Amino acid sequence: MPISFEIPENITQQQQMTHFVAETVMRPHSRELDENEHARPTEFVSMIWPVLRDQQAHSLQKMLAKAQNGGSESSEKKEKRGPRYEYLRLMSLVEELSWGDVGVYLCLPSPQLAGSAIEAVGTIEQKERLLRRFAEGDQPVWGAMAMTEPGAGSDTSAIQTVATLDPDTNEWILNGEKIFCTSGGLALEESNGLVIVWATVDRSAGRAGMKPFVVEAGTPGVSVTKEEIKHGIRASNTVSIVFNDARIPYNNLLGSAEVQQKDSKEGFKGAMATFDGSRPLVAASALGVGRAALEFVKEKLAEAGIEIPYNLPYHKLTAVQRDVLEMEAQLKAAKLLTLRAIAMLDHGQYNSLQASMCKVKAGKAVTWLTQKAVEILGQMGYSREWLVEKWMRDGKINDIYEGTGQINLLIVARRILDYSSRELQ
Repeated sequence: MPISFEIPENITQQQQMTHFVAETVMRPHSRELDENEHARPTEFVSMIWPVLRDQQAHSLQKMLAKAQNGGSESSEKKEKRGPRYEYLRLMSLVEELSWGDVGVYLCLPSPQLAGSAIEAVGTIEQKERLLRRFAEGDQPVWGAMAMTEPGAGSDTSAIQTVATLDPDTNEWILNGEKIFCTSGGLALEESNGLVIVWATVDRSAGRAGMKPFVVEAGTPGVSVTKEEIKHGIRASNTVSIVFNDARIPYNNLLGSAEVQQKDSKEGFKGAMATFDGSRPLVAASALGVGRAALEFVKEKLAEAGIEIPYNLPYHKLTAVQRDVLEMEAQLKAAKLLTLRAIAMLDHGQYNSLQASMCKVKAGKAVTWLTQKAVEILGQMGYSREWLVEKWMRDGKINDIYEGTGQINLLIVARRILDYSSRELQ
């Protein structure tokens, strides 16, 4: 079967529109928003939201249609219809907005993290009800996911937040603390926002006891206790959340409440399936930041009369020219891996290995590339007059959140070697 790397025209048009917004609305205010870390960029949200809404709604409507089919569409019909490209559309959106300003992008109303959990674990009814909230309506909706805890960072199976069923009211009672929750404050401040919270319903069951709960904004017993001061992505909202006897409706548990010891998609495997959908989009964000830095370096070198020849052997190039070519190669390698993981999602294929591979590559590439950009541009690269030092700070987060580079390398090794987590640590 031939492989085409040509992007569909409708997605190319979306990309051009998003790039215009990123260039004219986001980029001119990057420094201002970076300097004022905890200011809410509501003015920019109101300007960007109309464009974002239409593009997000298109992808979410496709996901809704898939949920309404119950995944029952025959493979023959799927092959005839071809892929829906909803994830490719999202990848394009995320990359361009991150090129504009990744901190502001993370402050925009988005279903990315919450939507990935709903898509991976929710029942058909839950997908229809919750995805429709993001896809329809005139008001922006923030979604977030709360997984990390003070004693459970990379080892997500060690979470201590507990959900206990109250049989008298048929409600779940949530107790615990979550930290480093991206957009968590925004999701809990807005009337229609929600946070997907992972908790254990049975500690004795280990990983199988992990379940995701939809916590609505305004739920009593839920409080934001801290807003992080960060090295990069400073315009974004990252918080700690405490749950103190927070009562959650029974149906707000995503998937089944039954604890199954083996082959359960709702437990630890459900959490990992969530990352299979979100990690390629984190990689796409890294691509946007890396591309911003690379384009700026080439622009400044061109102004200084330094061109990058593509028809000469390495030994005839200067050190700077070799560096720029290596920057391009690293970014393109990361993009190809990301496109592969995204294409597998759009074709309904299992992509756990590929999601971790692109996350590792993109995180490392953007970290190295942005540092190299600062190095090439010297004092001005380090100066706050240009945005290069900001991109270096912003880019590093892609190597950390959604599973650190080290953890994702472990996942890649385990998948390739067919080792369990006990056999390869």
